[in-house]
Amino acid sequence: MRVAIAGAGAVGRSIAAELLENGHEVLLIDKAPTAISVERVPMAEWLLADACEITSLDEAALQRCNVVIAATGDDKVNLVVSLLAKTEYGVPRVVARVNNPKNEWLFNESWGVDVAVSTPRLMSALVEEAVSVGDLVRLLRFSHGDANLVELTLPPESALAGIRVSDVAWPEDTSLVTIIRGTRVLTPSPEETLEAGDELLFVAAQAREEQLEDLLSVRRETAED
Repeated sequence: MRVAIAGAGAVGRSIAAELLENGHEVLLIDKAPTAISVERVPMAEWLLADACEITSLDEAALQRCNVVIAATGDDKVNLVVSLLAKTEYGVPRVVARVNNPKNEWLFNESWGVDVAVSTPRLMSALVEEAVSVGDLVRLLRFSHGDANLVELTLPPESALAGIRVSDVAWPEDTSLVTIIRGTRVLTPSPEETLEAGDELLFVAAQAREEQLEDLLSVRRETAED
């Protein structure tokens, strides 16, 4: 897979190193000469250019990229790069970094963004995820289709503990994608039985989040009840 990253700062370089380690082709683009540090990510391609300029993106052959990541520290730049990547070059997947949470509402399909990643929101979500049991935590927003990646840790008293995945009447527009049980990452097969303490990851429409949370937090009936 070929990936172009606009912004060769610490964030862009870290993403590039990870992608290269996983066997992908990576092109880093930055207009600041001081940001061009080939020795830091020697396996990447480097381009000194303004990613907001069509001529620069032509030189980068953006039409050959499977993914474009707008990772600069400027939200305006990330929006322009995303829009050009999607509308001018037809890039299938555009991921954009949101620096200011107040601008998050702009990062949607109207600006060519498929996935918006807000670092402050993600950090707060991870804090919530670490301390919340029984509460739905939104980890990531997928702009296209108005869907989110959400997590909920199944509480001990949940009525779904001990129930097979196939026996649960999941809400429409939701999909259980992963079960994290201790150190194990499980594919949720129909025969898999849910257990108290399971971290459940869903892709869900935003309109279904409350319904999903209600379903997972319903308490098991006991003799005292």
